[in-house]
Amino acid sequence: MYSFKGQYEHSVDEKGRISFPAKMRKVLSPSAQDRFVVVRGLEGCLYLYPENEWKNVEEALSQANNFTRSGRIAKRNFLRYAEDVSLDKQNRIAIPSDHSAFAGINSKAVFIGMGQYIEIWSPEKLNEADENLDPDAFEEIFEQVMGGGSQTDAD
Repeated sequence: MYSFKGQYEHSVDEKGRISFPAKMRKVLSPSAQDRFVVVRGLEGCLYLYPENEWKNVEEALSQANNFTRSGRIAKRNFLRYAEDVSLDKQNRIAIPSDHSAFAGINSKAVFIGMGQYIEIWSPEKLNEADENLDPDAFEEIFEQVMGGGSQTDAD
């Protein structure tokens, strides 16, 4: 199983291209064929899905009920900003300008491995998100997500 992890900061050139992190390239599934889908993410970042993983996203979205308002809104506001992108011969990825503007990405971008996909942040927005995260809240969230929320501390 291929899994993206780690954090990597790269410069953005004048044409909006960013070097794709070498360590992430090493775990990129051959079935992705260096092709991705980039979409507007939550919290002001971008989500970058390898093409093979994007198929799973589309399958999940196809389950949303088009006859409910929430189903339509979720699909519309996720898929309308989906753009196909590919690595070039220098292993750079060109982020569409409207996506860069949405995420506030200018001269630098931070790639964060999220398992099956990658988040791309402006360093400033990422720092702001990190500063706004209460360490106690993070601990509680982590315990809930990982299933340890019912344990008590032994003194």
